[in-house]
Amino acid sequence: MENLTSYLPQNEGYLQYWLLLLSVVSIGNSIQSYLTASYTRRIYSAPETTVTPLHARTFGTYTAVVSIIRLYAAYDLTDPMLYQLAIWTYVVALGHFYSEWLIFRTARWGEGLAGPVVISVGSLAWMLSQWGQYIR
Repeated sequence: MENLTSYLPQNEGYLQYWLLLLSVVSIGNSIQSYLTASYTRRIYSAPETTVTPLHARTFGTYTAVVSIIRLYAAYDLTDPMLYQLAIWTYVVALGHFYSEWLIFRTARWGEGLAGPVVISVGSLAWMLSQWGQYIR
């Protein structure tokens, strides 16, 4: 077990593990986006919205890039640039989800949209509240 823990982030606190967990889950989400559009359709579920396999793969690519940024941040939360980039991934995600829901009306509030929004809001709030803990 000691050998496995050496691969985990070594900073103090739990934020690093949260970012690592989200990165791993997001990479899994990226892979499934390349295999099927069904989960992407759960987010963009407005009646007249069409989610094609291309849309799903594009969403999967974006999710992969974001998860890589968060993964790097998880392993070095004391780097102000990585910390800020990770924060911006949540800001951009929230801007995207809210605009698709409230402006473009391609997403409806429900289980497909609520999960990513709650995770983004909670993660963003946690990162902003812990800035001084990691960045000196």
